[in-house]
Amino acid sequence: MSRMQDKTFNCEKELTLSVIGGKWKMLILWHLGKEGTKRFGELKALMPGITQRMLVNQLRELEEDLIVERKVYPVVPPKVEYSLTEQGKSLMPILDSMYEWGKNYMENVINTPVNKNASTK
Repeated sequence: MSRMQDKTFNCEKELTLSVIGGKWKMLILWHLGKEGTKRFGELKALMPGITQRMLVNQLRELEEDLIVERKVYPVVPPKVEYSLTEQGKSLMPILDSMYEWGKNYMENVINTPVNKNASTK
């Protein structure tokens, strides 16, 4: 059962942001979507700033929301892999669009020198 079922949302956009929002979820989704199935340690290595506890929490939430699938193999030492569900895969066009928008914004707004005459008028 998704952790979102008992919550009330004003609109669908709010729900979407609730599922994928936060500092780390989009990065987790991006890596799983672009690079495929990953083990916990591989994901942690791809995101140097994330703590182990935060990664565990974010993965659990994504799993509860049916975005990420966790597969446990019955071996010693334990082997656990994470991958996107079909619902998770359906987010990739959104993440691709967000990537392109951010790239464009960085090139055209952040990295563009501000015209000082225009800003004083």
